[in-house]
Amino acid sequence: MSDVWISDVRIMGREGNFDIGVQGGHIAEIVTAGTRTYSGQVIEGRGLLAMPPFVEPHIHLDSVLTAGQPRWNESGTLFEGIQRWSERKPYLTREDVLTRVDEALQWMMAQGTLHIRTHVDVTDPTLTALQALLELREKVRGVVDIQIVAFPQEGIYSYQNGRGLELLEEALRLGADVVGAIPHYEYTREYGVRSIDACFDLAEKYDRLVDVHCDEIDDEQSRFVEVLATRALERGMGQRVTASHTTAMGSYNDAYAYKLFGLLRKADIHFIANPLINITLQGRFDSYPKRRGFTRVKELWQAGINVCLGHDDIMDPWYSFGTGSMLQVAHMAMHVGQMTGRQEAMACVDMVTYRSAKTLQIEDRYGIEVGKPASLLLVDADDKWDLLRRMPPAELVMSHGMVVAKTDPVKRRVYWTSRDGVVGEGGYGVDFRMHTGSPVSASEPRV
Repeated sequence: MSDVWISDVRIMGREGNFDIGVQGGHIAEIVTAGTRTYSGQVIEGRGLLAMPPFVEPHIHLDSVLTAGQPRWNESGTLFEGIQRWSERKPYLTREDVLTRVDEALQWMMAQGTLHIRTHVDVTDPTLTALQALLELREKVRGVVDIQIVAFPQEGIYSYQNGRGLELLEEALRLGADVVGAIPHYEYTREYGVRSIDACFDLAEKYDRLVDVHCDEIDDEQSRFVEVLATRALERGMGQRVTASHTTAMGSYNDAYAYKLFGLLRKADIHFIANPLINITLQGRFDSYPKRRGFTRVKELWQAGINVCLGHDDIMDPWYSFGTGSMLQVAHMAMHVGQMTGRQEAMACVDMVTYRSAKTLQIEDRYGIEVGKPASLLLVDADDKWDLLRRMPPAELVMSHGMVVAKTDPVKRRVYWTSRDGVVGEGGYGVDFRMHTGSPVSASEPRV
């Protein structure tokens, strides 16, 4: 007997309308809508689309909401962003980090993001931000699932004469879930290769996943992704390894890219692109034509390689904008990646849901299936295509059987009359959707 029923919903990827029974925080039953009589609590689904929560695979929560502190990134470059952050780090406190991240998490939860992988800068002798994020991870456990990447923002071997390695290992001992690196930012290519090797050594020693900021630069000679993929292949760790950014791939010549893709398929690693930020940071040294600063997302997807999408930043030294909406991320990727074919566009939705869940290794507890946690969203959309086109809010967000956020649906009405030339008296409601099914009553528009 289920404790709560969500009645009359459509489930992403399935035909028909269903009732979902929730018991003990898990999905206990999925039955055809209207075939049962229920007692107890019933949440009216009203024919909305039920989908799994959004997954944020790449964000820097330690730096959220610090844009302009102490100075703005006026050049808009990655390198000035790193400089501005190095100026902000000395002022980090536990309370500062917790307050900012709590605010950002509320934005993200309200929009349906319940799984997050966050990079935390560990090139800080005090590890202040890391310890605050470890505390917060435990506080929100059971509501929001947070993975923490120990990320050496200023390099492993280039930071304080190699002290980055010591701090990276200390972060893992304290409880970070994933090992990070930034080889293209190290002083030399040799340092960059050593940093990747150190990353894998620590991952094996502490049984951790790997997520490397890789080739986040326009330099077509930055080719650390081949090193990362080779190490993953040699050590049999492909599914535990992620290459983030890889923007230099957008500048590789096609002959090299063809060879590279053969290695990537063998290595079986994951990729994360961050379209909002990388199209802003990259190409800054170009005149015209300007490069997009975006990795080969479409080509990776076509090659059968798992690729997903993240924010990277929300209102910080690298990106002064952002709301925490994963649909904004997918929407931008669709445009800048020229993925406007129907299957391509719908794949962009998968890149902020199922594909990101695969990267985070949480597939066993993700999705709307009997036995899995009752974590889901209700949205007013026909399907993935409609979801991406209109980007509707999540009207209900449920985590482990608890309703954690609601958004009142937006209704837009246009009133018009030519009588006496006055606009606004009388009129009718307008639904702005392009319907594929039954029309919606003009008096009760759904948008």
